[in-house]
Amino acid sequence: MDFLRLPENFLIGTATSAIQIEGGDISSNWHKWCDYNRIKDGSHCSNANDHWNRYKDDLKLLKGMNVNTYRLGIEWSRIEPKEGMFDKEAIAHYRDEILTLKKMKIKPLITLHHFSHPLWVENKGDWKNPEIVNYYLRYIEFIVSHLGDLVNDWITFNEPCVYLLAGYLIGIWPPGKKEIKSFFMGMKNIITAHIKGYKKIHFIRRKYNFSKETKVGFSKHIRYFESNKNNIPNKMLTRLIDYLFHDLIMEGMNKGKFKFPIGSGGYPLDKGKYYDFLAINYYSRDILEFNIRKKPFIIRKTVDKFKQNDLGWEIYPEGLFKICKKYYSKYKKDIYITENGICDNSDKKRFNLYLII
Repeated sequence: MDFLRLPENFLIGTATSAIQIEGGDISSNWHKWCDYNRIKDGSHCSNANDHWNRYKDDLKLLKGMNVNTYRLGIEWSRIEPKEGMFDKEAIAHYRDEILTLKKMKIKPLITLHHFSHPLWVENKGDWKNPEIVNYYLRYIEFIVSHLGDLVNDWITFNEPCVYLLAGYLIGIWPPGKKEIKSFFMGMKNIITAHIKGYKKIHFIRRKYNFSKETKVGFSKHIRYFESNKNNIPNKMLTRLIDYLFHDLIMEGMNKGKFKFPIGSGGYPLDKGKYYDFLAINYYSRDILEFNIRKKPFIIRKTVDKFKQNDLGWEIYPEGLFKICKKYYSKYKKDIYITENGICDNSDKKRFNLYLII
């Protein structure tokens, strides 16, 4: 049997979102959303997996899996449950969790915003309000000042475009809006927050003379888009979807370029490189067909159920290679695969991936 030999410095691990696993946090915007019974399966983030109380046992499981890196989230609503009031016990808890990881020789990668934030942020207008950028920077300063001696690698935002689509355009996540104007306003403010946050993280770690190289980026959910029909209208519309879902965020957060419709293509915060690595979340390919006679006029081609996960997404591992090649060629930075896998509740399709590959 042939074995794949990975380089000694290759990192392999797992990732979680704080709101999805910790439980017990009543100050989050998602807690209110769950109270309104807006979760399809009736579950509630107040329970989750009780990781907040069981984190030492959970980290032992990671050690048993022989991972050497772990991407974990910091929950802003735990750190600052009320505006301007920072919880010392919460930051001490996260510090102990990270120290435990380091003792296990597991490298932490911290996510600062993973779809959730304090309810008071939402009550102030959430990401439509430009002032939220300043609140977010204050939160970053507190976190990095208290944890920056332990952590070198940081992710400012997880999947900002997915968050904005679900929360501001489709309305299935908090704040539950269906406003295209709010979608683009939120995008502009999140891009601004990332750029300023990138600078602040580097500044704080230099200020306190924290050791080792600082690396900052953001996690982008990237789909592999293809046109179902080889004609000009379909190709143009597929390119438009790619532009709106990928290019606006990538060019804005990585280079500071505010492209239409969030800007005129200039660099209001200065042209630069606001990324030290590319963090890619990949799950699927979408084969798109456009037909103005049908509603909706954007149709995703259905594939065989054997090649679908539980969300109905195509299982297409080749896409991971293709998008890595594309974006490395464009941005020339190390790539971290910060999410990847298959939604398979019955655990029957996971093994069959070998057959598909």
